Amino acid sequence: MCRAVAVATAALVCVALPVQVEAQGSSVNAYSPYTMFGIGELGTAGNTAQRAMGGIGVAWRSGQMVSMLNPAGYSATFPKSFIFDFGAEGNFLQNRQRQYDAANAYLRTAKNAKNTINFHEIAIQFPVAKGLGFGLSLSPYSSVGYKMSHTEESEDIWGTIGRVMYEYSGDGDVTEVRAGVGWEPFKNFSIGIAAKYYWGNIKHNYASTVANDYVGTGSPKTIVGVDDYSISNFKFQVGLQWSAIANDKRILTFGATYDYGGSMRPKVERGICRNDTYYTEVVTEGSRSQMRLPHQVNVGVMYQDSRFTVGFDYERQMWGSNEGVFDEQIYGKMKVGYVDTNTYKVGFEYTPNRFDVRRYLRRMAYRIGGRYSDYYQTYNGTRINQYAITAGIGFPLRFMGATSIDIGFEYGCRGSLGSISNTIGQRIGMIRQDYFKVSLGLSMFGEDYWFVRPKYD
Repeated sequence: MCRAVAVATAALVCVALPVQVEAQGSSVNAYSPYTMFGIGELGTAGNTAQRAMGGIGVAWRSGQMVSMLNPAGYSATFPKSFIFDFGAEGNFLQNRQRQYDAANAYLRTAKNAKNTINFHEIAIQFPVAKGLGFGLSLSPYSSVGYKMSHTEESEDIWGTIGRVMYEYSGDGDVTEVRAGVGWEPFKNFSIGIAAKYYWGNIKHNYASTVANDYVGTGSPKTIVGVDDYSISNFKFQVGLQWSAIANDKRILTFGATYDYGGSMRPKVERGICRNDTYYTEVVTEGSRSQMRLPHQVNVGVMYQDSRFTVGFDYERQMWGSNEGVFDEQIYGKMKVGYVDTNTYKVGFEYTPNRFDVRRYLRRMAYRIGGRYSDYYQTYNGTRINQYAITAGIGFPLRFMGATSIDIGFEYGCRGSLGSISNTIGQRIGMIRQDYFKVSLGLSMFGEDYWFVRPKYD
């Protein structure tokens, strides 16, 4: 019963902010009440250069840069070469929410903020045979991070039990390891397949405390619970790329991928501890959860020449067809559901003259992009929109070389300062999240001479 009350209350306050403000560093990428349900906030796939261009890359073919979004791109790796990529990012997040009283009148706008820092990707790519390449990458897939509190405002509960404080917090992440091969069976046409392994740990904590026991009956004063999700599962991705134009001056490529989703069947350990004046009770249980990944389709097109790169990607994630619905009863009905999402990405890169001997600034790559999508959760049927504007610069480390240091910037927004009403007409403010990310990446390209045995020792 206590567990049901705690979860039901969480369904309401999942759109409420904590009263305290935090602004310290963390290894968890997310800090959002929206991560209370499901697998959390999804990360943006791709290396630093791709994310600086809005996250495009399904049709990206390069013999000098890792293919992070389509395993078919592994086949483009140059012979006798080796590519290594590493990226990290810092993230500043701010949450805002309008709060209302029992008469639905505006009270104040609550705010909090947090800074986070974490790695984003580690990847390698190298050729296996002519037209056959291998790639391996490690990157965060999703992240959970939130902390909030809620004070019971019902006079009936105040009069019979006392003032009750509810607290909710969670943290954790899911990491993706991808290994695959790309093969070019025909000229300008490539296919690829990748195995994806997901592992991680997500914890959801909740507590209810009676601050003032007016009655003094010895009824439970504190209830503390923990839900611990352990994730370990395999999924697969297939992809293809076709270059309609491919010559020494330009290349026009179309690409597509399909990610197989479905149940992750994480192991769940649930524990509840109840304390009062006379005794302490601890209850634990284990089970399997139906947490899932979406089936996903990506298509894209990219044009490249010696100076310009421009691309467009479309992503469709099917959450609504295979994900459950949270439907809990508290102060009326507050429903958190899952819906299919659409994401649109566009990116542009300009390199004035990568062969300029005198002026280094003309050899640098200048990037810009944007992204717009829906969030995969709804609150009482209300959808959440999100967008991002990106930019970046690539600094080549040597003349006529492909090794570079990349810097990316991203400003994004999720949600709004609007409001929704539950079934009893209570007005609840939605959350607007603004964030700014700075990414730093190192892309190392091994030249041919790394793999040539010297004639003399």
